[in-house]
Formats: sequence, C-alpha cells, structure tokens
Amino acid sequence: MRVHHMWNTFPELKTDLAMVLKLIESHVRVRDKTVEMTIKELIHSGGKLLRPAYSLLCAQIGPDQDKHKAVAVAAALETLHMATLIHDDVIDEANTRHGIATIHSQHGNQFAIYSGDYLFCVCFTILSRYATSLAHLEFNSRSMEKILSGELDQLNSRYKSTLCAKNYLARVAGKTAQLFAVSCYSGAIESGASRRHAMIAWNMGHYIGMAFQIMDDILDFKGDFATVGKPVMADIRQGIYNLPLIYAMKENPTAFQPLLEKKEAITDEELEQIASMIREYKGVEKAQELATRYTEKALKQLDKLPVGDYKYTLKEITTKLLQRTA
Repeated sequence: MRVHHMWNTFPELKTDLAMVLKLIESHVRVRDKTVEMTIKELIHSGGKLLRPAYSLLCAQIGPDQDKHKAVAVAAALETLHMATLIHDDVIDEANTRHGIATIHSQHGNQFAIYSGDYLFCVCFTILSRYATSLAHLEFNSRSMEKILSGELDQLNSRYKSTLCAKNYLARVAGKTAQLFAVSCYSGAIESGASRRHAMIAWNMGHYIGMAFQIMDDILDFKGDFATVGKPVMADIRQGIYNLPLIYAMKENPTAFQPLLEKKEAITDEELEQIASMIREYKGVEKAQELATRYTEKALKQLDKLPVGDYKYTLKEITTKLLQRTA
C-alpha cells in the first residue's frame, strides 16, 4: 500500500496507515468496475492521510487500546474525507487535485457524485461494524452534517467580496476543522478515554484543522503547481476568497473591488495585481500569525492529555504542518 513519504520517519504509524488503506479498499466492491477502479485509484493517490493519522495517535489516549478497532475508525474517517473531496471538486469545478486529474474531469459530474456517495456508504458500513456505540455513530453523522454545511456555506459565499474574517473562520470551522476534530475525538473515545480527555482531543483537532486550512490558503498564494498540485491563486479564480485576501482587503477594499467584480472573467494579469496588493497589505503575514496562534492553542490542549509516547509524535506532526510547503 502506497503511503505518503512524510510518514517515513514514523514507521509504526506508516504501517498502521497502510492497514487503513487496505481496509478501505477491501470494502470497495462495485458492480461497475470502472467506478470501482476509479475509487481504488483515489485511495492510492498519495494523499497525506492526516486525519486517520491523528485518529490513530489519539487512539492511544485511553486505557482500552485496540489496534484493529483504531484502524477501522481511522479508515471510516478517511473514507468520509475522500467522499467530501470528490464532491468538493465537483462544486469547485477543479480539474486537478495534487497534480492528478479529478474524477469529474475524467468521467463527468454524475460519475463523480455517485463515487462520492458510494464512499459515504463505505464510511458508515465500517463505522457500524466497529464503532463502540450508536451514540458514536450519531456523533459522526452530526459531524458529517456540519462538514456538508460548511461546504454549502463556501458555495453560497463564492464571489462575495464582503466576506469578513469572522464569516470565513465560521466556514472553516465546519468545512475543515470539524473533520480534524472528529478524527481526534473518535480515536480517543474508542480507546476508552474519559469524556474530559476526549473533549480535549476534540478541541486540539479543531485548532489543528483551523491552522491547516489557513496554511492551505497561504499556499494558494505562495506555492506553485508542482508542489501544491493546483494553479496558484486558484481559489480566487473560483470565487473562494480566503484569509490572506480578506485581511488585505480590510486595509483598502476599494483597490480590490473592481478586480474582484470581474469574477470568472478575471485575467492572469489581474490576478497578479491582486497578489501584489496582498503582499503590499501583508495579507499572508497576518494569516500566518493566526495559523501560528491556532497551532499554539492546539499544543496547549495536547499538554493536557495523559502521558505517552504518542504525544511526542502529535507535537512533531502538528508543528510541521505550520511549516509545510505543500
């Protein structure tokens, strides 16, 4: 099983993540073999597997550690994540993800939506077999509802130049941070962790997810196609106005307005004008400062968790996310 190279320095975790991918693949059985092959290609497309990794590590918080169950819960969460990515790509009309052609760009929207829906089914099939309680299943279904609400909020806010930081952060809390939070919480609760420790894990995951998305926004300006896997400033081109832009616009909204009003018709030269103004008004630096604050909050929550080697790994991974370039 192909696992991202970032886990080479964590061999035990890398082995567990390979088990996660193997379990997901074992549940993909579709009569239409084109659909089945496409989903399996997505499973092995080289994603970072951050959410299952956090779930696996948090599964070491409590006293009832069960590797088989921990892998299953992590697999369900990654399946949920993959399903939302497929639907997200359809909504955003994204042709590539991490440099690989998206499902809808190869096979069309109907094919992609079916594939995403199928993965939702796989997620709950795995959870129903391995989750400790119906209450946990209910918790995860509520979490999925919040994730999808975050996606809808993003769709409804496209090309809205009046978006403020508060609205943006509320959207990110549902769209991205929710799944990081539920990953940490699920690992903890399935290990028999106390309610208090499970909620600390939840808070930690929430802060990690907030920082992660802000860093994604920063990479939309600072990255390049080879490392990020999508054109630079792709979000703005699609009408998704993220944090560096929001912070910069706050300094001089009238400078940005005529350019943003062009929506889909905006040119590469005009995008470069926007990028130049974002640099001028320190939009990236201000977003970086907020990502750092969220990371610090996450590490403070981590400090409250029970002693264990897993904490060193969690700290190292979380700190590295703030420094990532892809």
